[in-house]
Amino acid sequence: MAILPDNGLAHLRSSYSVASTVERVRAFLLSKGLMIFALVDHSGEAEKAGLQMRPTQLLIFGSPKAGTPLMVAAPTLAIDLPLKALVWEDDGGIVWVSYNTPQYLQKRHDIPSELMKNIEVVGPLLQKALE
Repeated sequence: MAILPDNGLAHLRSSYSVASTVERVRAFLLSKGLMIFALVDHSGEAEKAGLQMRPTQLLIFGSPKAGTPLMVAAPTLAIDLPLKALVWEDDGGIVWVSYNTPQYLQKRHDIPSELMKNIEVVGPLLQKALE
């Protein structure tokens, strides 16, 4: 279940490791026709720099067909698109998938209500990927 704090982030608990969660989410999104634009391995890069952090990876994904009309209507939304899923492990070893809620993005960028359907799928998609 998603935990929705006041900062616009939703968090979904994963039963898998960070690496397995990223792979499940990646494969599921691809199966739904979404593009994977990048995977940023924050903890892997930290290790290369001689630093340590818990496993943390950022998956950047989306659909130009869905995102472009949003950015045309609300140009500043381009700073938050493509969509992102942060997969991270907390101090207790629990893995989470965090993302910006569509409501937060709408408020932040004044997205027209009629275009919200283009990004309202993010939570259900990520939740389905974790099943």
